[in-house]
Amino acid sequence: MPIVTIRAFEGRTVEQKRKLAKDITDVVMKNFEVEADRVLIHFFDMPKHNVAKAGKLFIDQ
Repeated sequence: MPIVTIRAFEGRTVEQKRKLAKDITDVVMKNFEVEADRVLIHFFDMPKHNVAKAGKLFIDQ
């Protein structure tokens, strides 16, 4: 079972996630030769105060 993890800053709509899930599922099905019900996609919405780059939180950049 292919498992795809998507980590992104929060703020994407449910509709954006639906479209992305469909597109990713199609690509995984084609390249891994599996059926759609075998593809698991897990979205992680990250608040900008939980991620830092170069010593600064993203909310401060």
